[in-house]
Amino acid sequence: MSAEATMAPSTNADSSMEKTDTSEMDKAPKPSASGSYVTLAEYEGDKSAYTDTNVVLFFHAGWCPNCRATEENLNADLAGIPSDLTIVKVDFDNSDQLRQKYGVTTQHTFVQIDANGEQITKWSGAETAEDIAKQVV
Repeated sequence: MSAEATMAPSTNADSSMEKTDTSEMDKAPKPSASGSYVTLAEYEGDKSAYTDTNVVLFFHAGWCPNCRATEENLNADLAGIPSDLTIVKVDFDNSDQLRQKYGVTTQHTFVQIDANGEQITKWSGAETAEDIAKQVV
C-alpha cells in the first residue's frame, strides 16, 4: 500500500501539469485561417461572422467515400481555403429540411447560398477547397 500512496501524488502532479499545459495552449493566439471550414452548428451559432464570405454548404455523409475524401483534403489544407470562402459541413442524413429546401438528393453536394440563405448555385464532385472555390459564383 505504501507504493500506491507514493505513486498517487506523482500521478496527481502529472495531471495538474497536463491541465496547466492545456490551459496555456488555449490562451495562445489561434492562427488566422484563410477561409473557414465549420459545422452547421458553428455557422448557425453566428452567421454574422461569415457575412463577408461566400458560403457553401457541403452536404456530407460519414458513410460516403467521396465525402470523407473531400473532408480529409479540406482538413489537411485549411490554409488553402480562400479567405472569402466559408465551407459549412452539413450532415446529409440529419438535415432533411435543408436537403428539401435546396433540392439535395445525393450526398457530396455543394450549395452556395447568399446572406439570406437563398441558393445561388449547386453542384457535386468537388474534392478540394480549390475545386469548391472554382464553382463559386
